[in-house]
Amino acid sequence: MAELNFDALKLSIAALEQGLEEHAQYPQLLTVRDGVIQRFEVAVDISQKLIRRVLQEVYQMEPARIAKNAMREAAGMALIADAERWIGHVNARNETSHIYDASKANAIFERIPGFLPDSTRPKTASSVWMCAWTAKRRG
Repeated sequence: MAELNFDALKLSIAALEQGLEEHAQYPQLLTVRDGVIQRFEVAVDISQKLIRRVLQEVYQMEPARIAKNAMREAAGMALIADAERWIGHVNARNETSHIYDASKANAIFERIPGFLPDSTRPKTASSVWMCAWTAKRRG
């Protein structure tokens, strides 16, 4: 069992925040908007992988159980505050693969600022996951 590393998550969240700041400066540039959407994709992917890994390695959940209900299981273990919001983030991330028109891109972009507090609030912060990881390793 390798140590959990949250560096990629921290970097992806910082990149997403920077992208949103750049978009605020240059809202007319579609390339900036599209870059923010791509950074959102990466941040959600990394978050999902960490959540799944914690559920499997720390809480000993079966992969099949995690695959079906990862966000609900994570909320049940207090790793995230709101499963439905996270399911919405994951669904929006999945839609990014199918962006063919501006209205879909704009709808996804509008959701992104709400992802940041969910990804950084105390219940989802790496400190909680690290506490769970450390407790499991000691036990």
